[in-house]
Amino acid sequence: MKYTVLASLIVAAATAGACSRASESTPHEQAAPLEVSTTTAVVTDRPSTFETGGIVRARLSATIASRVMAPVTAVHVVAGDRVRRGAPLVDLDAREMRAYRERGVSAATAAEQSAVAADADVAAAQSGLTLARATHQRIADLAAKRSATPQELDQATAALSAAEAQLRSAEARRAAAAAGRDAANAASAAADTSLSYTRLTAPFDAIVSQRAIDPGSMATPGAPLLVLEDPASFRVEAMLDESRAAQVQLGSEVELSLTADGAAAPASWIAGRVTELARLDPASHAFMVKVDLPANLVVRSGSFARLRVTGPSRQALTIPSAALLRRGQLAFVYVVDAGQVARLRAVSTGALHGDQVEVLAGLSDGDTLVASPQPALTDGHPVRTTGAAATAARTPVSGVAR
Repeated sequence: MKYTVLASLIVAAATAGACSRASESTPHEQAAPLEVSTTTAVVTDRPSTFETGGIVRARLSATIASRVMAPVTAVHVVAGDRVRRGAPLVDLDAREMRAYRERGVSAATAAEQSAVAADADVAAAQSGLTLARATHQRIADLAAKRSATPQELDQATAALSAAEAQLRSAEARRAAAAAGRDAANAASAAADTSLSYTRLTAPFDAIVSQRAIDPGSMATPGAPLLVLEDPASFRVEAMLDESRAAQVQLGSEVELSLTADGAAAPASWIAGRVTELARLDPASHAFMVKVDLPANLVVRSGSFARLRVTGPSRQALTIPSAALLRRGQLAFVYVVDAGQVARLRAVSTGALHGDQVEVLAGLSDGDTLVASPQPALTDGHPVRTTGAAATAARTPVSGVAR
């Protein structure tokens, strides 16, 4: 009796499960097929591209710093101001530099007077030498006629030698005075130059992008006070990995996007050219690429940019982007099987090329897909194809599957 009841329960449970599964599968099996257009996953030749982020920077920029230590007395600009070349930016306390300049001027004046006195000494020594030579000649002539004593001749000879020595001494003092004058003039010029360091001016037409000093602060040599940028020309700077070195060459063309979120539409990409290519850094195994932006482009220094580099062509499995279903971070397509049933399948996608998207995994070459899935279409729903949508031109490939 117990065995009979147990068998009845097992049969009842199996019957209920079968009825439940039948009720679950019945709606798709009994549903009317949906009319859909289809497309095909095909392998095509696609350029190998990669994208990376970069920063917009001015091609010409300058960090303004002091060359002397002095208190700041005035700052004539704020961040965002436009300045012309030579315009005053920062004034420093110049009292000490003015004192040095006055001392240099006084020293130069004294050296000039010393040089004048030395010239006078040389002139006097030359006159004395002329007289000594004439006297020596007369005594020598008289001595030859025995009209002068040997002592007088010796005295005349000694006087001539003394006059020659005095001239040489005067000439040496004149040379020393001239050198002192030149040194004093150079010191005066150096003082003038040092005084000029107390007023910092703009080296070119620019925009003040950063101000890091206020009046009353102490300016120290080398410490940044202001940053100026030329608003007429910008470029994008990006760091690339060592593995990309073979794909980027000096002068090669790239594409740039300056959208704030980095999600650029096809129309927002602009052409650029690599103008600088730094050497590979042995520590980080990366290198800097600089790409000039077109002139008169309205951008801000420091903003984000995307850089797209195109390399040699390669074969890729592609489908129309309209065939994709996005659910959060996942991508799906409806694959039409041999029984004309739509099966939902997850795929991994790659780069977008126009209206074609690359499929990295999940599909095979030749798979038939629903071109534009309808909201009413669900996994396992029967479909009836009404025609094929346009697909990318097929590249002859043998045995390619993903």
